[in-house]
Amino acid sequence: MKEPPAHEKHGYEEIPHTADWALKVWAPDISGLLEEAARGMYALMGVERFYDLSAEPRQSRQVRLQAEDYEALLVGFLGELLYFLEEERLFFDPIRVKIQDHTLEARLEGRPATGQNKEIKAVTYHNLAIERVDDLLVATVVFDV
Repeated sequence: MKEPPAHEKHGYEEIPHTADWALKVWAPDISGLLEEAARGMYALMGVERFYDLSAEPRQSRQVRLQAEDYEALLVGFLGELLYFLEEERLFFDPIRVKIQDHTLEARLEGRPATGQNKEIKAVTYHNLAIERVDDLLVATVVFDV
């Protein structure tokens, strides 16, 4: 797997994919990796530009997931965010997660989304692997569009 930019400890970038969308994400730890994946997914969809700043109070949701591995936690968490966006039109920012022993807990706060540029149907397991590259965790996430 190609290394992320040396000067960036957290981040994401869209990478070319033949039929779907792909996103490379990196962070020093698994919680940061999932947070970056969520930010990147929202950016791919263009949803961060379409939310109601005047909506108060902010709405909150609690997410708790357990999985056998971190890849399943990543797919499950992004799937939850897609569900909240599709069913409840909620966009969350900032996103903070805690992971311990393959259990994810997140208290999400956000506002209603008023639109998005593109739609993601699902998060896939296609070629998904979280790998250690030097002092960072790196993954490529493929989205079905």
